[in-house]
Amino acid sequence: MEERTYKTMGGAGAMNIAVGVVILVSGITSGILLIIGGAKLLAGRNKILF
Repeated sequence: MEERTYKTMGGAGAMNIAVGVVILVSGITSGILLIIGGAKLLAGRNKILF
């Protein structure tokens, strides 16, 4: 019984690490894309005439 518990805990821990890495990578990627997009908007604001 205890061995099944340890195996279940190990599987859950590995899954949590894998999901954490995926979320970290997607967060960094989206942050970089937002910074680039904002920089392009700031650079192009001089070209807008109202």
